[in-house]
Amino acid sequence: MSKQTKRLIRIIIAGAALLGVALIPRLLGHPLTGWWELGAYLAVYALIGWDILWKALRNIIRGQVFDENFLMAVATIGALCLREYSEAVAVMLFYQVGEWFQSAAVNKSRRSIASLMNIRPDYANVMRDGELVQVDPEQVAVGEQIVIKPGERIPLDGQVVEGSSTLDTSALTGESVPRKVDAGKDVISGCINLTGMLTVQVAKEYGESTVAKILDLVENSSSKKAKAENFITKFARYYTPAVVIAAVILAVVPPLFLPGFPFGEWISRALTFLVISCPCALVISIPLSFFGGIGGASKQGVLVKGSNYLEALANTEIVVFDKTGTLTKGTFAVTKVESKLNSKEELLAVAAYGESYSNHPISQSIQKAYGQEIDRSRVEKAEELSGLGIRAVVDGKTVLAGNSKLMDKFGIAYDSPDTAGTVVHIAVDGVYGGYLLIEDEIKADSAKAVEDLKKVGVKETVMLTGDNDAVGRRVAETLHLDKAYTELLPADKVEKMEQLMTEKSPKGKLVFVGDGINDAPVLARADIGIAMGGLGSDAAIEAADVVIMTDEPSRIATVMKISRKTLRIVRQNIVFALAVKAIVLVLGALGFASMWAAVFADVGVSVIAILNAMRALRVKNG
Repeated sequence: MSKQTKRLIRIIIAGAALLGVALIPRLLGHPLTGWWELGAYLAVYALIGWDILWKALRNIIRGQVFDENFLMAVATIGALCLREYSEAVAVMLFYQVGEWFQSAAVNKSRRSIASLMNIRPDYANVMRDGELVQVDPEQVAVGEQIVIKPGERIPLDGQVVEGSSTLDTSALTGESVPRKVDAGKDVISGCINLTGMLTVQVAKEYGESTVAKILDLVENSSSKKAKAENFITKFARYYTPAVVIAAVILAVVPPLFLPGFPFGEWISRALTFLVISCPCALVISIPLSFFGGIGGASKQGVLVKGSNYLEALANTEIVVFDKTGTLTKGTFAVTKVESKLNSKEELLAVAAYGESYSNHPISQSIQKAYGQEIDRSRVEKAEELSGLGIRAVVDGKTVLAGNSKLMDKFGIAYDSPDTAGTVVHIAVDGVYGGYLLIEDEIKADSAKAVEDLKKVGVKETVMLTGDNDAVGRRVAETLHLDKAYTELLPADKVEKMEQLMTEKSPKGKLVFVGDGINDAPVLARADIGIAMGGLGSDAAIEAADVVIMTDEPSRIATVMKISRKTLRIVRQNIVFALAVKAIVLVLGALGFASMWAAVFADVGVSVIAILNAMRALRVKNG
């Protein structure tokens, strides 16, 4: 609990106690009168309302006149002038109670998102001159070795060079199952080392690490407001001056035309009108609802970069998937080698050397299948041809390794195996040398993801892939996708995306889900870009609007449910707050609503709206 909240609680308790004491004489039939009455209530009023009065004065000096502090100050000071002492003090007391509810709700939402902030590492144990030194993570250079003891948080991204352990990744993914790591495995900052000691070679400086990027994402998520939030901001800007003018008219005009009613009666109605008109319920509860929704999503391992994206997800009509690393695991293995060279081993060696400078998962799988150390000096030149494959000079010979489009581009006749797998064709000096068959496994979660999207009302699920048609069709049929476009170059994907954008309704949204590494153009073109596998991808955090840290596509439907629940709560609060205020405003203007009714219309509605907004934090797993 913050110092400010504790102070507010002390003020409320002390103020309520003093108000009770001031009311005792009235309850006993001997009410205080004259200066004694004024002094007693002014003391309570000053204790409870001083900070509200100071905020109102400070904002007036800054030119921000019309806010809730101003309305409360004018209304309660006016009530004191009309000798409605107990009502004035009670209004201010209940307003502070409403402020406390607001503070408690915001703190709860902030704690939910701030649980992510606990991933910030405090220190790093670095090996320097043979000794272990504890330093700030920002002072560690790339290439240095750090030691993470059991129970410590991994401070920087890197690769394990010694030791084995299990990692708690729950702060990043929401998953409770520990992840095993040993020598050669990559680890990321923010996870907790549970069992064994690890020596890690640092791969990125702190500013570029996963934890730094996530913290920056979370800290800036509130800057991108939803349409509903922008509406409330604009609404309050015009609404508050309008009600102040209406209150002045109510206090001055009727007595001039209705002489039977004294000025005091109309001034009292105007002051009640001001208290009722406070837009606290809307101004507080709407942003709080979105903040709670983003916090609820973070509990599910989904990072939403702003409430505008959370709002947009509710209207999703089309979901477009990349294949590799999104619907499939992206862990490839060579399952077949067909060689026209002297042997299969020779073809595999040529392919491995040709792909040796590429970090693509397919290239890595070929090098792994080769299984021998690669002498990079034998490779004179290597060039990646986007959407086609690799061209390299190995031992003075030009090696082509890629898909059928690469062979077509260079006019090389090739075999076309009827098989459901990724085929990498190899050619040496313009002569076809054979092919490698590489297969990727569908994620266990992918079928559930497509099924769940249909359940939440997504009209169309589509897959775009650069892989061959047989592989793409097999994946699409297995997962019951509505459409699949295969053998696409990056430019082709954007073209298909443009075509799909025309198929949605004017208010509908198109979501693209990819690995965030090679899908930047499509991620940028979609209404909402969702990146999978955020645990290992810097590009995912940079390019996408939403990052799914668990690498599970089924979380897309989960965050859509959170979005729709949040918007339901927002609409409920808007309708409820405006309806109650409209009714009580009319009653107040006609003289049927007292200051106590005004207290309910302001503070009561605010508290109910805030409690409703807090429901956005409660999210069921799955």
